[in-house]
Amino acid sequence: MTIADVLATVTGRSRTVLEYSQIAKRLVDSAKQPGFSVESWAPLAELIAVDEFVRIGPFKEVMNWAEYAEFLTNWARSADWNCSFQRVTETPDLVFLELEERSRVGDFSSVVNTVSVYEFDADDKVRRIAVYLQMELPNTGTVPSFDGAGGAE
Repeated sequence: MTIADVLATVTGRSRTVLEYSQIAKRLVDSAKQPGFSVESWAPLAELIAVDEFVRIGPFKEVMNWAEYAEFLTNWARSADWNCSFQRVTETPDLVFLELEERSRVGDFSSVVNTVSVYEFDADDKVRRIAVYLQMELPNTGTVPSFDGAGGAE
């Protein structure tokens, strides 16, 4: 199922989160065109509480909106990115979006499962995103196994 398919069936904050993903995909695709810049993220910024925004990445890196837009610009200029919808879950305060994300930058490609937790302000603007991911071990194509001593089996 695609994000576009799901968008036709959801409302509220879940819809905003799916629109965010759809806009991000469109902008990543357009980032290879001349003139693409930090300002090109304006359609995404319309969904963001830019003055209080915080994005916490999978390596616990913390960025405000200006830093995140700069990061996105640099990444999107050289990246191919796509995703497959897995699930969206909305609570009164948060939206959880699960995706399978595929990206390629140069010769490096990856497929990861992500959960992004979106927090909103009183005006229904995204004020915080925390990203969590699952991925295979680099260069092995495998996931580590645990011996049962305090870990998962």
